[in-house]
Amino acid sequence: MTTTTTSATQALAGDFRGDLVSPGDPSYDEQRKVWNGSIDRRPALIARCTGAADIRAALAVARRTGLQVAVRGGGHSFPGHSTCDGGILIDLARMKGIRVDPVRRTARAQAGVLLGELDRETQAFGLATPSGIVTHTGVAGLTLGGGIGWLMRKYGLSIDNLISADVITAEGELVTASEDANGDLFWGIRGGGGNFGIVTEFEFRLHPVGPIIYGGPIMWPMEKSPDLMRFYRDWITGVPDDLTTAVMHRWIPPLPSIPAELHGRPVVVVLACYAGSVEDGERVVAPLKAFAPPLLDMCVPKPYVDLQAMFDPSFPHGRWYYMRSSDVGTLSDDVIDIAAARGMAINSPYTSYPIFQLGGAISGVSPDSTAFGARSSGHTFNFVGVTLGPDGFEEQRQWVRDSWKALEPHQSGVYVNFLSDEGTDRIRSAYGATTYDRLKDLKQKYDPGNLFHLNQNIRPH
Repeated sequence: MTTTTTSATQALAGDFRGDLVSPGDPSYDEQRKVWNGSIDRRPALIARCTGAADIRAALAVARRTGLQVAVRGGGHSFPGHSTCDGGILIDLARMKGIRVDPVRRTARAQAGVLLGELDRETQAFGLATPSGIVTHTGVAGLTLGGGIGWLMRKYGLSIDNLISADVITAEGELVTASEDANGDLFWGIRGGGGNFGIVTEFEFRLHPVGPIIYGGPIMWPMEKSPDLMRFYRDWITGVPDDLTTAVMHRWIPPLPSIPAELHGRPVVVVLACYAGSVEDGERVVAPLKAFAPPLLDMCVPKPYVDLQAMFDPSFPHGRWYYMRSSDVGTLSDDVIDIAAARGMAINSPYTSYPIFQLGGAISGVSPDSTAFGARSSGHTFNFVGVTLGPDGFEEQRQWVRDSWKALEPHQSGVYVNFLSDEGTDRIRSAYGATTYDRLKDLKQKYDPGNLFHLNQNIRPH
């Protein structure tokens, strides 16, 4: 260990209840891993916190030593912002507390909770809050960036269902952020990411969902993409907000639930989640199923927790991921032709890209009520190049860059949680100029020294 690491470890040892992991410790290489296998960084110290006191202690040592700070909840940051080289990694994974109030229909979740863990507890009472699409994603990072997922068109984003949050500021103060307390901070953490502090606990509003819902993927041959997407564009103009869909281009993965003769087949997929009755879901989705005979139809009644996990096999820990994303207003003929062409250009069994349907309850929230910057977008494209390791990774990165570039003339913004390291202009475009300037003012108030800069960073004035 370096002198600085030793000093930081000694300073924390006296009043730290969690685990302190340093280079050379037997668990260090395992503990420093994040979800994206292409990120290989070596923190000087990993502080595995058990609560707010541990976080405050770690922050105090970081301020005193000058070590940079990374914060990790689920570790799903595509560009690797949830770890660092040579700094203190504040790891929240041990903070797993969840408390559901089925009468008030609320849930409190600590910052280390994963989406699947929260769903498991809330579904015990037939309740859920809108969250993401991969169950091992962290609640914290997903929520702070906005939180898109399968319930968003009916119930809004994760941030639209956030009631309050406990936040530790750069100075180590623990404050509550809600509509009634520190309202400016509450506005900022709903979309502004981890720029303003470390959230230790979230309180969410819950809604009746499931436990059985209607949803899943329907697959057609990839060459059907142009016609299917034109049909899809017209069909979704008349569907209720109970339905959230996405279109995905990929090769069929070799899952046990899929006939072996279909494995590796290039397909265009429509994925659906109907957040109402199963009977209504069957009726609403029926016209899509009648478009043309599908290769495979897995859009059926199923437990909500199973639908939430349907992307898990495609995005496991340890693979190498590279992403570029953008929003579009509508699926014009030009956009559809680009989408189909980029699907046909996929040459990896692991690479894919979803196009998420937005609108509904998302666009029903006033744009200035939260820091989320994409309320008026129609769809989010998320090009994800994936390999098992370094072999072929640069080729997939190029496919992503080429795909994003082809769509660039039609872009209308970007979802901040889908940004890579793309610079200040792209961060500004994620929020829009007015919101971005307001975020800079808030950053100046809560973190003028930019201690929390390993994120989609809003620099203070």
